[in-house]
Amino acid sequence: MFQGIRELGSHAMDIYDYLVAGTDPRLKDYPLMQSPIPMSIILLCYLLFVLYIGPRIMANRKPFQLKEAMIVYNFTLVALSVYIVYEFLMSGWATTYTWRCDAIDTSESPQALRMVQVAWLFWFSKIVELMDTIFFVLRKKHGQITFLHIFHHSFMPWTWWWGVSYAPGGMGSFHAMVNSTVHVIMYFYYGLAAAGPRFQKFLWWKKYMTAIQLTQFVLVSLHATQYYFMDSCDYQFPMILHLIWMYGTFFFVLFSNFWIQAYVKGKRLPKHDIKQQNGTAVYANGKHQENGNSINHGATNGSTRHENGSSHMGKMKKA
Repeated sequence: MFQGIRELGSHAMDIYDYLVAGTDPRLKDYPLMQSPIPMSIILLCYLLFVLYIGPRIMANRKPFQLKEAMIVYNFTLVALSVYIVYEFLMSGWATTYTWRCDAIDTSESPQALRMVQVAWLFWFSKIVELMDTIFFVLRKKHGQITFLHIFHHSFMPWTWWWGVSYAPGGMGSFHAMVNSTVHVIMYFYYGLAAAGPRFQKFLWWKKYMTAIQLTQFVLVSLHATQYYFMDSCDYQFPMILHLIWMYGTFFFVLFSNFWIQAYVKGKRLPKHDIKQQNGTAVYANGKHQENGNSINHGATNGSTRHENGSSHMGKMKKA
């Protein structure tokens, strides 16, 4: 029995060594890129905190009021996302890429190294975004910590570590650029929302954010689908494209379900906040009012505040 366990462990180490040996050597000096172990430990600690330790620590405490911290956090991520989009454009997508079959430039040229850098930065931004859930825990917004939120925030950094390690650039980086573009819009919204009621008049476009998310997944899947209809393509890691296509399709389904539950059926909101008027859902206390195509974000009693993750839109937080 012990011999079998040792052999199994030996085979597992052989597979691990094989996978790590195939990573791009240009990333060896970047933080957290020498091995997947540190990244995996970070994500395990994240899951342990947001699902077990954090809720128990906060069980008998009042929610933290983190308005200033959240404003700084959100607008910092806006700036970071703008920079990431710009770097993706300048390192290929707006310069030498065809937007069809674009191979990874494995050279040491300045543009190739620029793409490596922004690919790593995009991955690292996903580690930073783990703070989204930590804010939820500290503010006791447990209803926002859904399966969709947790799965996305843990799955994305883990898979992108391997994506960056093997394929920093090429047509596989399209979805990273699109995702960062969407995050410019979303974190800008959450930054304004965290600033308080006086900014509510600037948040009329909230209802379009889920549609923007869904559009993102359609674009990502369509771009990856091109590969299956090309006579030939020299992109080095087709498996990355298969995973991206599955990623786009899978999250499209999840976010479509969110759209149906939140906007069509209204099941995501507390029942006591819902009133039925002529078959149209109206959500009391100003959190959400909808009549046809009209949405009012103002509080009926002036006391409701929209902060990052405070309304039901927080449940679909970022993909």
